Amino acid sequence: MRIEIPNWIIIAGGVGQIFTAIIYPYIRHKVFDWYNDVRKLKPLNQEIAKTYGRYIQGLNFTFGLIAILIPSDLKNQTNLALALTGLISAYWVGKVITQIAYYPMYQIPQKTIFKIGSYGMNLLFIFFACIYTLLFIHNLNI
Repeated sequence: MRIEIPNWIIIAGGVGQIFTAIIYPYIRHKVFDWYNDVRKLKPLNQEIAKTYGRYIQGLNFTFGLIAILIPSDLKNQTNLALALTGLISAYWVGKVITQIAYYPMYQIPQKTIFKIGSYGMNLLFIFFACIYTLLFIHNLNI
């Protein structure tokens, strides 16, 4: 199966991933009131929650940088390209599954901007999952 993804789509995905990393603190603070909820945890659990939040933000930013700086290397069918696109694909597919399976049972504030933002972010996550899954399939070289 021959899949060809233009570099500009990979770069657009990278820009989107960096956007998610930059907007992440705003979403935690304004949409989810995350910091007030975290304050209710024991100190160690507060730090664990903050650390995982930083991991998510850092991964999104780093995946974005990789896509922007070396898009051709993500599709060159080497073992490293296969491993990296497999990792990033699993990350975003897992995020989309989590969004669908768990997040609908929670309420986000009903402001129009948050509703629009929710749909926009979900579309971005699906876009990322599709790009990296297609890259992974391409790198399998079947």
